[in-house]
Amino acid sequence: MKYMTVSELREIFLKFFEEKEHLRLKSFPLVPENDKSLLLINAGMAPMKAFFTGLETPPAPRVTTCQKCIRTGDIENVGVTNRHATLFEMLGNFSFGDYFKEEIIPWSWEFCTEVLGLPADKLYISVYEEDDEAYNIWHEKVGIPKEKLFRLGKEDNFWEVGTTGPCGPCSEIYFDRGEEYGCGKDTCAVGCDCERYTEFWNLVFTQFNKEEDGSFAPLAKPNIDTGMGLERISVIMQNVNSIMDIDTMKGIRDKVCELSGYVYESSDTSDISVRIITDHIRAVTFLLADGVLPNNEGRGYVLRRLLRRAARHGKLLGINNTFMAELCKTVIEYFGGAYPELVEKQEYILKILTVEENRFYETLDQGLALLKQYIEKYRSSAQSILTGIDAFRLYDTYGFPLELMKEILLEEHFDIDEASFKYEMEKQREMSRSSREETSYMGADISVYASIKTEATEFMGYDNLVVEDCNILALVNGDTVSDTLSAGDEGAIILNKTPFYAESGGQSGDNGIIETAGGKFVVTDCKKVDGGKFAHTGKIQSGTIKVSEKATAKVDKETRYASMRNHSATHLLHKALREVLGGHVEQAGSFVSAERLRFDFTHFEAMTDEQIAQVEKIVNDVVFSALDVDVNVTDIESARKMGAMALFGEKYGDIVRVVKMEDFSTELCGGTHVKNTSQIGLFKMLSEAGVSAGVRRIEALTGKNALAFYKNQDNMLRTVAALMKSTPENVIKRAESVLAQARELKQEMDKLKSKASGNIVDDILSEAVEISGIRVLTSRIENMDMNGLRLMGDKIKDKMQSGVLVLFGVLDGKISIVVTATDDIVAKGIHAGNIIKEVAPLTGGKGGGKSNMAQAGGSDVSGIAAAMEKAKEIIAAQLS
Repeated sequence: MKYMTVSELREIFLKFFEEKEHLRLKSFPLVPENDKSLLLINAGMAPMKAFFTGLETPPAPRVTTCQKCIRTGDIENVGVTNRHATLFEMLGNFSFGDYFKEEIIPWSWEFCTEVLGLPADKLYISVYEEDDEAYNIWHEKVGIPKEKLFRLGKEDNFWEVGTTGPCGPCSEIYFDRGEEYGCGKDTCAVGCDCERYTEFWNLVFTQFNKEEDGSFAPLAKPNIDTGMGLERISVIMQNVNSIMDIDTMKGIRDKVCELSGYVYESSDTSDISVRIITDHIRAVTFLLADGVLPNNEGRGYVLRRLLRRAARHGKLLGINNTFMAELCKTVIEYFGGAYPELVEKQEYILKILTVEENRFYETLDQGLALLKQYIEKYRSSAQSILTGIDAFRLYDTYGFPLELMKEILLEEHFDIDEASFKYEMEKQREMSRSSREETSYMGADISVYASIKTEATEFMGYDNLVVEDCNILALVNGDTVSDTLSAGDEGAIILNKTPFYAESGGQSGDNGIIETAGGKFVVTDCKKVDGGKFAHTGKIQSGTIKVSEKATAKVDKETRYASMRNHSATHLLHKALREVLGGHVEQAGSFVSAERLRFDFTHFEAMTDEQIAQVEKIVNDVVFSALDVDVNVTDIESARKMGAMALFGEKYGDIVRVVKMEDFSTELCGGTHVKNTSQIGLFKMLSEAGVSAGVRRIEALTGKNALAFYKNQDNMLRTVAALMKSTPENVIKRAESVLAQARELKQEMDKLKSKASGNIVDDILSEAVEISGIRVLTSRIENMDMNGLRLMGDKIKDKMQSGVLVLFGVLDGKISIVVTATDDIVAKGIHAGNIIKEVAPLTGGKGGGKSNMAQAGGSDVSGIAAAMEKAKEIIAAQLS
């Protein structure tokens, strides 16, 4: 066995299957596309389920990949065991109805023994107990002795997902790592849970379809799906103890130790922290590169949890400053060659890591303060157990680790209700699971279109808005397939070719007309459906349309051009934002229609007015510069060399469209665009706001819609000018003059009010009575709000010098109540807060306050008289 690095093993595997006529595909993103059953890609075959089910045509009958995957089901074991990891790389080769067991079994043995050089006497094979075909190929064709072939049951060697769909037996290849890794039991063999026999390659023979009744129907074309854990085979080839010791992970691990000053293998507890950080920073880096952003839901929650868990363990190792971004650079150094998106998105990844790490430390401090409040509250009520609900709030809202809670509570002689905490955790997991819809094997809602077995639709709309002689392949009436659509029917038409753009890449579908000799169909939308077909949805305006008829498809020119202007403007906006805000800006979503454009982008604070004006100016400058817009169809590598930006969430094949606006913008895009930036006409930003953590949204207008906006603004300006008896040119000066006059009038009014209030004070004071030797004043004052009432109370109290005031102000049917007492009267037992608590309810209100000052609100004016009498009774009682 020759030592091989992770990178060497990855390349050797892919090259081996390329030589077996497999098409090498790059790894799919971690975020699944059109698959509601998965939160994140968790297996090498997961992104290709549509190929296995026949919903999509694979790019080749034989494919090989190294797929990045994420699994978080055993996150608590990461760093504790030698086997668990959140992110892993799965080497795989796939046959879509091409070859089967007779080919893959000998190939796998050839790769293991001849290419990797694994000793044959160290290799063991398991097969499904009923799979005689695989057993015989291994034994008779490959020559594996029977004592090294193990028949295992369905739980170990049969692959199926969900209640229905493709499934089949599998065969696994094991490596014997030696007795030192074993459990020592006499029964230790293939299938044992100990570390001795390591399963590193699983060959899945997808030959059945599991039906609704639980039966297994043979597939017409069986498939091959194999998966070899790159980390596992690296452990074997590098002869190390665990995946944390292979070259890539050790490199990250060493950087963790360098940043913390910790010497690895000095402490079991600290070693776990080092391994957790090593694993999590790798997963976080890959998730961020694939467009996942930290938040409190779904995959964003997975990312935030991993990131915060790593940051917390950094604190435990004594790292007291931000370190995740620095550590991330090491991840990119080791994996950037195989995954170029890590290098391309480096600035963006580092920015988000730093912002989120700082945010965590802030929330950690907030959580610590809240935990101390809980401790004081429980202690005052003679309790010493933190409830699961409070513990979960600290964990979920503030990212406060359970282990840290336990540690602090122990110091305070407190305990925690862990059973209740786990219940809250499971409740949240259940909510997360239920948010993923119950779906079929592919995770896509089964629609009427899945049953339509026709050719894919050819899109001809880049260069044509009208296409004649289209064949009507299928019709849908409501939610059923039909041969005919008649006047008034709502449904969909599927054509063999079309000029209509189907909604994708954030651009809405076209509308227009489909006509035959006997009918007219108004298209209101166009969408891509199963099998590459385009569904033109709408309503029959007149006549009848039938399957197999010839039709003419016409896109509405006005709306298509408006959509094109908006789509091209998003490319200009994207580049302008990066110029003004920085290279961390990435498109996080967009929607383009004929009416307006919406553009989501990664940024961490609101844009200033100056930045908005700057971005708007850059876009309009490019519009007015009349740059040519060129579209090139080329291979993905050539596109990258041209500097084309790939967008998050978009799926690109080997052949891509590059939309280039001279030297200003170059992006990969399948949408429709203007021929020259001058056709955009005008660009106007309407709003900029946050939509989630780290994501901002801009809404904007172009062309005729932008012109209509300015026209409306002009009309409003003229209306305002007329109301102010001015002209649009002079309305600002006129407004300033009016405001200045208003300020002067207010000052005069305040003076008059102050003068009048002096007279009112004397009048009110005359209403004072004496109770138990002190002056008590209760009064109702009309047209007085709370602020005025407080000021009035201060003036009366100053003149009164000694006594109690209970004032009721009435304005627009609302009541304000103020109770105030001088210090000498408070010393005699008067408490304003207690007075108002009993008085306010008589007016339909409530309030409170201190001994010398209290206030309340009310709504029942008819209760004021009773409240005034009640106040006198309470004052008398307090004095007695």
